[in-house]
Formats: sequence, structure tokens, C-alpha cells
Amino acid sequence: MAVMKKIAILTSGGDSPGMNAAIRAVARSAIAKDMEVVGVMRGFEGLLDGDFRPLGARDVGGIIHRGGTILQTARSTRFMEHQWQEKAAGNLLDAGIQGLAVIGGGGSFQGARELQKRGVAVAGIPGTIDNDIAGTELAIGFRTAVETALDAVMRLRDTASSHDRLFIVEVMGGRSGFLALDVAVAGGAEAVIVPEVQFSLGRLIDRLHEARKKGKTHSLIILAEGVMPAQELRDRIQDTAGYDARVTVLGHIQRGGSPCAVDIILASRMGSAAVEGLISGRGGFMTSLADSTIELRNLSVSWETKKYLDPEMMRLVGVLGV
Repeated sequence: MAVMKKIAILTSGGDSPGMNAAIRAVARSAIAKDMEVVGVMRGFEGLLDGDFRPLGARDVGGIIHRGGTILQTARSTRFMEHQWQEKAAGNLLDAGIQGLAVIGGGGSFQGARELQKRGVAVAGIPGTIDNDIAGTELAIGFRTAVETALDAVMRLRDTASSHDRLFIVEVMGGRSGFLALDVAVAGGAEAVIVPEVQFSLGRLIDRLHEARKKGKTHSLIILAEGVMPAQELRDRIQDTAGYDARVTVLGHIQRGGSPCAVDIILASRMGSAAVEGLISGRGGFMTSLADSTIELRNLSVSWETKKYLDPEMMRLVGVLGV
């Protein structure tokens, strides 16, 4: 087995708080092993363009608490084609890069698999506020996004209480409701609407009626963006039951800001574990949090299995929200 001397790092897909902490952990863990470290700018797009920059210990200093990613990120349509995947792998190997740490979501991991097939040892580090990557309990950025959304929700609840209002808060989650569900439980919402559970307007209206009968003069609905636009839900509720709801779309504010301590620690542990895995000669793996332990699992777990919402959390919204 050849001794690994040079590795690269890239961030791909949507940014998430804690990505910089993961970059720092990968770089400094590798440098501590006398390895050369290269940052790939703009994700797979930068990989195709050969946009590589050396990273020293000082280059990643002071970034642990910064949001976003110093390496920037972009979505690459070119990389979906086989000839460009060959080009990307060739750029890495021509630069003497033997290993690559990919920080991102499930789509990024499938891209990493193509590089693994072409002779580059890859390590996936889950980073997405959707927290929908199978094989790990947490992805970097999720806890910060929950706290960011919750802060906004609690401010809105104050206004809802003061004016006896129904508020609909739309959070991110095009195909998954993990963020919406955690925010709903922590924010004391009367209802949560997620892609994984078939939406019933009738059940939602019944729930609002039940809350009113119990003396609640204000209500809060958390809506994952992938189900429908918040304005559409507002119109359907008003047309059906006459409730006049106010709409707040949190949008990309959920991606920004400094990562919380949980995400910084998770990113640091996963980044270090990724380097250890690559040094050991392993490739095609992802770092995973399981029962407070960082494990290495096959990258394919992230797309071959499905991550499900916790039914107990869904039950809590039903029991505690009214």
C-alpha cells in the first residue's frame, strides 16, 4: 500500500454551518501526519477546472466559527457526464493527489463514488441542514439550522400571541422534514407538515378547530418547503375554514451564521476521522455519528438506504401542540 502524501478537500452542494470547521479539521489532521493539503475551489466545478489552492495550517486559522465555506461551493451539471468525471479524476491524479475529502450531501457523495471508481480514494463527510443522509444520526449544520429557525419561530410566537394570529412558517426541506419536525417540537407548534407524511387539509383544519375549542387564540404551523409554498397553504386554509393566517418564509437565513458548538465538535471529529480513514488505506467511505461514536461506513449506505423521520417526534407534535 502506497503511503498517502497529498490529499484534497472540497465542499459541494448547499452550504451548511460547520463546513469550515470540517475543512480546518481535515487540513490540520493531515498536516499533523506530514501530508500536503490542497483546497478545491467551487466544489466539483473547481475540480473540473483544476482550481486547486494549497492549504497550510495558518490558511485554516480563524475559520472554525465562520459560516459558509472558504472553499466556496457550486452545483456542477458537467460533472454528471462520464467524460467530465474522467477529467476530474485525471486532474486530481495529475496533481499527485491520492485522497479526497468531500463535504456535502447525498448527491455530493454519489459524485465522490465516481472518483473512487477512477482511482481516487474518497472520504465523504456529511454536511447538510436537511439531515437526510442515511447512515449517520447527524449531518454537519443541522443543529445550527434548527437553532436559527427556532429563534425566528419564537419571535413570531410572541407576535402571534399578542395579536391572536395563526402563523405559517416555511422552513427548508425540499424532500425531507427533519428540520421542520425538530423546529416544530422545540417551538411548540400546533402542527407540522412534512414531505414524508401525506398532507390532509381536513385533518389540519380539525386540529386548528380543536385548539380553538381548548381556548388557544393563536397557532403555529411549521411547513417544509417541499410540500407546497406557504402562501398556497394559507389560501387553502382561508378558503376552507376562514382562518386568516400570516406567512413567514425563512429561506436561506437557515444556512447562514456561525455554527453552534454541536456542529463545530461534530465537524472536527468527522474531519479528523476522515483523514485517519484515508491514511489507513481505506476509500469509498463516509464518516458517521452513531450512538455518540464516529464510525466509517461505506459511502453507498447514503443512497442505498433511506433515513426515516422519528415517529415518536411526530407523535409529540400531535400530543403536545394542542
